[in-house]
Amino acid sequence: MRLKRLAIAVLAALLVLMQALPLPQALARGLPLVRDAEIEDLLRLYARPIFRAAGLSAGAVRVHLLQDSRINAFVAGGQRIFINTGLLQQARTPSEVIGVLAHETGHIAGAHLVRRGIQMNRLSTLAIINQLLAMGAMAGGVAAGQPGAVQAGRAVMLGGQSMLQRGFLAYARVQEAAADQAAARYLDKSRISGRGMIAMFQRLSNRSIASLAHADPYVLTHPMPMQRVRNLERRLRASQWFDKPDPPHFVWRHKMMQAKLIGYLGSARAVWRKYPKSDASMPARYARAIAAHRLGDANTALRLLDSLIREKPKYPYFHELKGEMLLRAGRVKAATQAFAKAAKLAPRNGLIRLELAQALLATGNRSDARAALKHLAAARPTEGGRPMLHRLKAQAHAVLGDIELAELETADAALRAGDLDLALRKAARLTKKLKKHTPRWRRANDILSIAKRLKRERRYSR
Repeated sequence: MRLKRLAIAVLAALLVLMQALPLPQALARGLPLVRDAEIEDLLRLYARPIFRAAGLSAGAVRVHLLQDSRINAFVAGGQRIFINTGLLQQARTPSEVIGVLAHETGHIAGAHLVRRGIQMNRLSTLAIINQLLAMGAMAGGVAAGQPGAVQAGRAVMLGGQSMLQRGFLAYARVQEAAADQAAARYLDKSRISGRGMIAMFQRLSNRSIASLAHADPYVLTHPMPMQRVRNLERRLRASQWFDKPDPPHFVWRHKMMQAKLIGYLGSARAVWRKYPKSDASMPARYARAIAAHRLGDANTALRLLDSLIREKPKYPYFHELKGEMLLRAGRVKAATQAFAKAAKLAPRNGLIRLELAQALLATGNRSDARAALKHLAAARPTEGGRPMLHRLKAQAHAVLGDIELAELETADAALRAGDLDLALRKAARLTKKLKKHTPRWRRANDILSIAKRLKRERRYSR
């Protein structure tokens, strides 16, 4: 059993290097997930034609944003794509981001994570056999009085591990090359230029070429950078869409996204340096408004944002940000109006609905609590799995005086957030308090059963 755990641990470490983490492991590592309605909507726009070309349902694939300054993206937890904020900040064009999304979609369409799991299981068995052979050689040699048996056995063990590692990484390189080729097909089918994909990979190649100059290509999880770029370039340049420019509205939104990211994630000095007061462009004013908001200068922030709203009154995310600013300033009624305007302009955006519900609940009024529940119901198709939705529902039901349902939603939120102790306490109390076999009792009992099972699994995994 110890050998099997060791072998699996070694191969699991390789998967981490490949950044193919299952979602529960990724969340357990405390990945800094970022939620932003505007950026998520833009990534959906980028990805929609790619998913269609790959034969995937756009609603089945989730794109998550990670706060990380490095250029990186990966697939984990099935049909989930994770993209670093650093990649979005450093991508010069929309097509660079689309190219990365196309590559990661290639992994999903090719079921690469499933195949890696199968390969990992196969290699873990081989690793166990290798360990047993090495230990047998050492034990047999010692019994026969051969002084070099231990060293020979260790050599067999290390040699076997090296062979397995190389085999696994070679398998990974094949998958990466396959994802590249799939991405090229998706871009061509979607009538999108592959120029951005080449530019992104070329830039990554130039950054890494010095450190890889003397590297053994067979110990890398990906093909050698220059080889990878050349292979892609040959394929993508053959497309009739290679010289097609990015749509102007994509370019504008790309610039606004980058302004927003530096406004929230960069220092005030970095914002002023990149977007000085002499720059009156919309991205510059957007970044400065957010920087002023972060510094607590509500007047400056709102003045800049209002100037943007006058120029583009139907852009929902300006109104959303205004709602956030007003709510932070304690102007709850005005914030509610701003969020309501954003929700009207983007009725399918569940995150904006959550923000509107939060603002409505801040008033403490029963009528606003009922309105909040309606918006939370509208948000459920996209946000139903989020703890925040259930916390807000709990708050709304508490305002309306339905304490049992508020407790039930609190238990549900705790379960989804991983707070198993709180979920157990709330659900156990409700199962004793509620009438058996009613819908509320069944839901509380389900939460209790799931929380108990998860707690047992958590205990055994330690």
